[in-house]
Amino acid sequence: MRNEFAKSIIALKDQNPGLVFMTGDLGYMALEKVQERYGEHFINAGVAEQNMVTVAAGLAYEGFIPFAYSISPFVTLRPYEQIRTDVCLHDLPVKLVGNGGGYGYGIMGATHHNIEDIAVMRILPNMRVYVPFTGTDVGEAMAQMVADPHPNYLRLNLAAKISYPVAPFAQWRKIKDGDKAVVIGTGPVLENICNLPAEILAGLEIWALSIFPVTEMPDALIDKINSTKKLLTIEEHQGQCGMHECLASLLLNKLNHSITFKPLFAKGYPSGRYGDQKWHQAENGIGGENLVQNVKAFLG
Repeated sequence: MRNEFAKSIIALKDQNPGLVFMTGDLGYMALEKVQERYGEHFINAGVAEQNMVTVAAGLAYEGFIPFAYSISPFVTLRPYEQIRTDVCLHDLPVKLVGNGGGYGYGIMGATHHNIEDIAVMRILPNMRVYVPFTGTDVGEAMAQMVADPHPNYLRLNLAAKISYPVAPFAQWRKIKDGDKAVVIGTGPVLENICNLPAEILAGLEIWALSIFPVTEMPDALIDKINSTKKLLTIEEHQGQCGMHECLASLLLNKLNHSITFKPLFAKGYPSGRYGDQKWHQAENGIGGENLVQNVKAFLG
């Protein structure tokens, strides 16, 4: 998604001269054209993410729309106090962009992974979190972010590649019909569900959730969960405060009977070892053969 992001931020500058792009000394072989287009509105803040967020807040206060870009944990966790105090409490339109959410940076290890970001960002006041699913989603999400007067966080990762047509970017989208069980996922990890063997996939109705916080669920989705009595969620993110927990609280007041509810999520580093993104997904049961077995067991 990084290339889609670079193309979109360049295109948006033509429509929004007040855009400013900031980077925490990252972007080699990706942001050179962004730097060329933005000129003096391109700021390399250096390896000083806390200062970068505070400067972004100041720029937003003066009427600019700053995008602050870095590896996901560096732009969310390291400057968390500045995001809360300087940006969110003042409800300023600072746009934070984290590349490699989840296990996206693979063998670089836990310092570069971020399986807590959706949780910590969605609980901040006034913050909206945008989680693209496909490459096309990136530009559509960014256009919404520029029009959004509130703080935003954009979680980038490798874009999903699936054979189904996907509706334009929105908080809720149905990806596939099914009548045996419902699957809700956020981010490109949902691709692993969409590409399951045909005999498993056939009865699954698949929905993508792409914007947090979540206060409502579509009536059609609630009806299908009530009908199938089976719900599986998948996220490349910790279970605590993750997608499945916020959905569970909503469902308490929406369902008219009990259901089988199976959440699949990142459990960290069960073996204490590191590998590429697909390896971590498989180890945590959200990818590979372990996911196949999890879904089979869920379906019974």
